[in-house]
Amino acid sequence: MHFEPYPFEKLATLLEGVIPNSAYSPIALTIGEPQFDTPAFIQKSLAMHSEELRRYPKTAGEAYLNDSMRAFVKSRFGVELKANELISSFGTREVLFNFPQYYLFDKKEPVMAYTNPFYQIYEGAAIASRSKVIHLNLTEQNAFKPVVNEDELAVCDLVILNFPNNPTASVLSIEELGAWVELALKHDFLLINDECYSEIYTAQKVPSLLEASVYVGNTSFKNVLVINSISKRSSAPGLRSGFIAGDADILKGYAQYRTYVGCASPLPLQAAAAMAWSDDEHVQVARDVYAQNFKAAQEILGIETSDATFYVWLKVDNALEFTQRLYRDYNVKVLPGEFLAREDKEGENPGIGYIRIALVEETIKIIEALNRLKEALS
Repeated sequence: MHFEPYPFEKLATLLEGVIPNSAYSPIALTIGEPQFDTPAFIQKSLAMHSEELRRYPKTAGEAYLNDSMRAFVKSRFGVELKANELISSFGTREVLFNFPQYYLFDKKEPVMAYTNPFYQIYEGAAIASRSKVIHLNLTEQNAFKPVVNEDELAVCDLVILNFPNNPTASVLSIEELGAWVELALKHDFLLINDECYSEIYTAQKVPSLLEASVYVGNTSFKNVLVINSISKRSSAPGLRSGFIAGDADILKGYAQYRTYVGCASPLPLQAAAAMAWSDDEHVQVARDVYAQNFKAAQEILGIETSDATFYVWLKVDNALEFTQRLYRDYNVKVLPGEFLAREDKEGENPGIGYIRIALVEETIKIIEALNRLKEALS
């Protein structure tokens, strides 16, 4: 079993031996990790429940945590989930890796499709599942939205979308998501949307695949699942709190499988996560900062403000050379887009010629980084 090095490993190799300009303070805009303090009320809840470390947590999660997640889905997306339509998880990375292995285990020649560029866990799951992969390329020509090829979809067992999208920051409308639900029903493949950036929007709220499923009349969420996380929403990736929700028939077997995986969340983390899922005020504070950061990027770089996420997907002449030069001359790190994508069957890598910039710092630091980046571009 062979896994590709992670993008950050490739970046370390690319920058090995490059001496950054010490006249500038270092700024890293590479990883999608909010650089703000986790809100105090979440930290307080974690400390208050530390005594519960003496107890084993349930694999299924405490009722109060699952209830808070379903309440979030109802409040945010207007979708009321039954208890058997949501499973809490230890973040979403573990689900994205182990769920495909569970679901595809009995398929003789499994086929997965996912957006390209992508979160590398999708690829890891495909490798571990021995799946054939179909890349759904996101390019400037298709507005960074997956183009439908029904002949390919007809042989798929599992399709993973990621909208709002990392790294391109593109968004699908409820109608576009609804069309994907209809395709999943027509061709009988399981459709997952990774919605970890659903709460980081700049103006209008972005829709969920669950909403879209109801929108097209699939109220039982047949062949539909969504994954979401508190990491970006609450600046709390260390809480490792996420969920998978949708088709109850599929989740029933997966819930049993999870009892063997051993990914139960510690009780103090569950208590703090329940508090975070139940509050939106702190999320709006973070959204306001990201909106200011996007405004700065628009003013300094002359780019359009993204509808969601905290990423800028910036076109450059040679991403590898630019990344090295930006680090050498201005002490700023970004991530080359080709590290986040793969060549498709035609030999095209849709990440070539782009860099990903994560606007995850306070605005004053982002402005400093963007001004250096502008100078490097000129």
